Amino acid sequence: MEHQTRSIASKQKPPGTKNLSHRFNPRKLYYLIYQYRIFSSTATLPENWDEVSDQSLFLQSAYLRVLENSAPSNFRCEFIGIYQQQELIATAMLQQVDLAQLDGFGSRDNGILSSLRNLLFKQFSSKLAILGNNMLTGQHAVSFSNKADKSAVLTTLKHYLSTLSPAPHHSIFKDFEHSDRSMFDLPTFKKSLEFSSQPNMFFDLRSDWKKESDYVLALTKKYRDQYKRARKKADGIEKRQLTLEEIKHLETEINELYRHVAENAPFNTFFLAKNHFYALKQELGDAFRFFAYFENGQLIGFNTLIHHDEILETYFLGYDEKVQREKMLYLNMLYDMVGCSIHNGFKRINFGRTALEIKSSIGAQPEQLYGWMQHENKLINRYLGFFFKLLEPEVKWIERNPFKS
Repeated sequence: MEHQTRSIASKQKPPGTKNLSHRFNPRKLYYLIYQYRIFSSTATLPENWDEVSDQSLFLQSAYLRVLENSAPSNFRCEFIGIYQQQELIATAMLQQVDLAQLDGFGSRDNGILSSLRNLLFKQFSSKLAILGNNMLTGQHAVSFSNKADKSAVLTTLKHYLSTLSPAPHHSIFKDFEHSDRSMFDLPTFKKSLEFSSQPNMFFDLRSDWKKESDYVLALTKKYRDQYKRARKKADGIEKRQLTLEEIKHLETEINELYRHVAENAPFNTFFLAKNHFYALKQELGDAFRFFAYFENGQLIGFNTLIHHDEILETYFLGYDEKVQREKMLYLNMLYDMVGCSIHNGFKRINFGRTALEIKSSIGAQPEQLYGWMQHENKLINRYLGFFFKLLEPEVKWIERNPFKS
């Protein structure tokens, strides 16, 4: 079903004036209209949607179909087209997330602090309108054509979020890079809190690495020994890539291993649908890789990867905690991801957030991402920075450098 088309009209004015949704151009002193059209089904997307969404695989129709068929049960996804008159100039995704449907939000805190956090989230922060993808790390919120004025597009999207009924507790623009921050220097975002939480961990591959052993040779002795120790611990484990049919056949075991990790995560706002990995493989084909780990014929762990141009995106994983500790399974998975990237000629790995120190020990480096958040309650919004620091404390970790000088 496609919702009614709406629009924002704004007169061209010099920077600094109110209600500005397009940068000033002295040769174009006329009303510029950006319209938005809301699509709740991929079947109704315009033909050139993927062309305009080429900046992110996760805004293209194949991945959006995955969300249609296997999004978390507490998610509702909308796909937004931004138009200049009749021309599609930007695409975006909105995820409305209901945290009240979850029993808790992770295992980071215990006792009174955990109870307090759960109470505050459910009462005052359970309804989220996220411009972006809450299941991924990175800028998968909006894709711009070269004709789009980015600040005008963001102003239009911010306006749409303000029309949602019932109003969400939080309206969030998620995971923009440092170079994007100037786009939000607008009157419409003046009352929004700019925030940044745990960094994203990226791994840049060197052009002279042609095989995994080249990477190992670049490590210092300490981290070469770590690599050798991990690989020795994994003796006897069989690793193989699963087909679509095998993913379906092992769906129950896969979901159990995923849930084990997700339920013990420091912070969690959703659980994947049981058929999510099957739906991904069905839609993305060879661009989605599912690597399974077996011991004595028993599935003990898995990790998943998605090809995104020259970037290898790490996705969700699962494992048996007992085997993980004995076999250093998680560390071996990280090394396998590096090896896969070298073998397939990728230039970068997006390792996402969490487990910052162990990821840095194999060579990943932190990059800060930024978001903009506004609470619907004016009083809470006024002190939002205080509450954010209280409920999202800074993570202490030591950055490692495993490479030779």
